[in-house]
Amino acid sequence: MHTKSILTLLFTASFVLSPLVTPPFSGFESGQLPIPQIDPPIQPAGYAFSIWGLIYGWLVVSAVFGIAKRADSADWNRARGPLILSLAIGTPWLWVAGESAVWATVLIFAMAVTAIGALWSAPRRDKWWFRVPVAIYAGWLTAASFVSLGSTMAGYGLVTDAQGWAYIGIGLALVVTLLTQRQAYNAPAYGLTVIWALVGIIVANQTDNLSISMTAGAGIVILLGALIVERRSRQAA
Repeated sequence: MHTKSILTLLFTASFVLSPLVTPPFSGFESGQLPIPQIDPPIQPAGYAFSIWGLIYGWLVVSAVFGIAKRADSADWNRARGPLILSLAIGTPWLWVAGESAVWATVLIFAMAVTAIGALWSAPRRDKWWFRVPVAIYAGWLTAASFVSLGSTMAGYGLVTDAQGWAYIGIGLALVVTLLTQRQAYNAPAYGLTVIWALVGIIVANQTDNLSISMTAGAGIVILLGALIVERRSRQAA
């Protein structure tokens, strides 16, 4: 049995179980940042974070299937390396987030980059066993990274305020999503997960902050358009 399949299962377990031994996290506390960020406009509504239940469950199923059926598969092992690293970084993330907004932001970007690496390396077979759960995981981390960045930068009063960082964060997340989606093989779940986060931003802001809601809505239209173009291109190929 290949070591990477064992490590994937072990770090998936540590990642999934970490919330049981860490205080709940629903955003940075007011005392963690010089300028408290209470419900910053870049943060999706609370319900959107329920996607973690799907991510945790599907990653566990993937890891169990992988060790049972694909333990020594070269195509799975190529993607397991960056996934293991992402899960290892993610295991202490909740604790770090409760201690330091800056380090939490650094680590969540590291998690996102390695998760995207796993998605790009994902095997072309076993779509529902590997590519889809990793795509959802990477998609949510992409969105969450820029939420964390926007909250932290606004919390230190760098460049602009929370409103400005909401525009910047949404824009940067769109750029990263489009580039990642283009490189990923048949992984619409990635873009759809970022859309889920953008819908959450609209729900959080609604008409109280209409310009941010409209910016997130424009992002949804752009990502849906890119997914439709990609699908038609695959069908024509």
